Amino acid sequence: MKRTIIAFKHYYQEFLDILNEKEKLKLKYILSLLETSDRMPLKFLRYIRNGLYELRLEYESNIYRIFFIFDEDKIVVLFNGFHKKTMKTPQKEIDKALKIKNEYYAYKQSHHNKYK
Repeated sequence: MKRTIIAFKHYYQEFLDILNEKEKLKLKYILSLLETSDRMPLKFLRYIRNGLYELRLEYESNIYRIFFIFDEDKIVVLFNGFHKKTMKTPQKEIDKALKIKNEYYAYKQSHHNKYK
């Protein structure tokens, strides 16, 4: 299986800008698993709700989360990410990701499957 990974708008790039090079390498590894694997280790992935998933990245003492969805079982769309500082994923981050998800589907519908 090979999935195409798409980052919607600027959200994911803004997250990448806060990572150091070693964190980016680990993220690249996790994304390669997501692209090619039918099953992901649970330590890297968690279902949140309403089709929203959380990609988990830990490096040294830093913990990061990146929200994404599967679109038509082929496309993974990356949304916002954040540096996790508490045990529980903050509700405001989940709400932001769900808002971006709705924005993505509205954009997709209005642009006839063209992606930005």
